[in-house]
Amino acid sequence: MDWVWFLFGFDGRINRAKVWLAMLIIVCWMIFIAMLMLGVDKLFGNPVESIHFNIDDIFGIVDPSVLRAAAARLRNGREASPAHLVLMFFQGLGTLLFVWVYLAACIKRLHDRDKAGWWMIPYFVVPGLYDQFQDRLPDSYLVFPLALAVFIFLIWGFADIYLLRGTRWTNRFGPNPLPKVQTRSRTTPASRWDQTTAYEFVPRQASPPPGTHVKRGI
Repeated sequence: MDWVWFLFGFDGRINRAKVWLAMLIIVCWMIFIAMLMLGVDKLFGNPVESIHFNIDDIFGIVDPSVLRAAAARLRNGREASPAHLVLMFFQGLGTLLFVWVYLAACIKRLHDRDKAGWWMIPYFVVPGLYDQFQDRLPDSYLVFPLALAVFIFLIWGFADIYLLRGTRWTNRFGPNPLPKVQTRSRTTPASRWDQTTAYEFVPRQASPPPGTHVKRGI
């Protein structure tokens, strides 16, 4: 299997087993990068308050309050030390890597369902933005339809990406990624003896008179 295409490419199709494998790889990478961050922290002697990775953290980039809080921490010098800068680099790079692999796997899985990658907007972007800003939404019954729509998108997207079977035929995104199942060929019954082809007519000769005889090799 082409692992570069599998983890980073957005074209083609993958089946359900492959998308679950991609999620397992993301979890393993999260553990690995967290161990690297702990090693850097031990090297500089600065205890880490918390190490966490979440794919939804990518939506903090569009949240002004998150950006202001990060800028304030840098201004007061708390996170301007080399250790904290290295840890921020690992966390930012890890988050971008995980989001890329997650989107690549999910989009190829949507292709397997004969759906375009734009379906990740209601499946991933809308729920992520809602989760990022839900504590700042007004306390009103008008927000309930939005919350219900987000819940439906989450359930629908989970089933579409992780549970439902892909198209069995070649669709607009490529052939079926599953190997073709070879059907067992039925044993052909033995051909019956054709008596009409087992005999041949012998033309008239001097003797004996014309007649029939069995072909040799039958």
